[in-house]
Amino acid sequence: MPTLRHLPAALAAVLALAAATTACADGSGPAGTTPGPGFSGSWSVERLTAGGRTLTAPPAAHLVVEPSGARKAEAKGNYGCNGFTAAVTYEDGSARSAVTVTPGSSTAMACEHMEFETAFAELLKGRMEVRRESADRLVLTSPGAGTIELTSKPPVPDAPLTVTEWTVTGLTSGDTAASVPEPAAGKAVFSLGADGSASGSLGCNRFSAEAGIDGPRITFGQLTTTRMACTGPEGDLERTLTELLGSGPLAWRIEARTLTLTAADGKGLTARAASAAE
Repeated sequence: MPTLRHLPAALAAVLALAAATTACADGSGPAGTTPGPGFSGSWSVERLTAGGRTLTAPPAAHLVVEPSGARKAEAKGNYGCNGFTAAVTYEDGSARSAVTVTPGSSTAMACEHMEFETAFAELLKGRMEVRRESADRLVLTSPGAGTIELTSKPPVPDAPLTVTEWTVTGLTSGDTAASVPEPAAGKAVFSLGADGSASGSLGCNRFSAEAGIDGPRITFGQLTTTRMACTGPEGDLERTLTELLGSGPLAWRIEARTLTLTAADGKGLTARAASAAE
């Protein structure tokens, strides 16, 4: 049960409920509003940079800033799963080129995107320079720490795991990733049915199998395939995918329209969801 620190129990419950209703019910942030002067308005977080790394924001990460005085504003939002509040003070009441963010309270749930949440919380505090890149884009810079990129456009919703055609775009091993070789690009596709079935192409031969989804993991049963002889990049890709899908439970994660499957040994794949036009 999430709790808010440093607040009376009744107010904590109201804030926790509001954060969950606004940001977590459908896995996305606010629909987006026309931002006001300077830093005010509703913003979805696109990505942040910290420690030399760029982290893509989960769909729920957002920030809402409401002016409460000439040089003050109240902020609330979501780090990606946990809700938070903060106070904002504008350094320059007219140009508003810098702000000071004072964190308030936050919920404390253990969430999937903790690396991003921790980095976001560390960045969104203290003095921050505000740079408006366009009418719907804003960049907050914490000198010496990193940047937060915001947009007033609504985030791209996560594609559903099942009843989506996924095209394999890359192979991963630990922290390294490589694109599918060009001759095999676009040839490995699969979909997971709501009935627990899986089917598609491994890059050359078609396959079908049972697929059990248990929370954050998928386990593929024995693959039944066609029997064409496959050589070159298509054959290499097929052998890699056959080994991966048959290796046991795979952790799955979806961010926007990208699916990642990862085995216990760190090997895995990335796949892109087909758009409605495809």
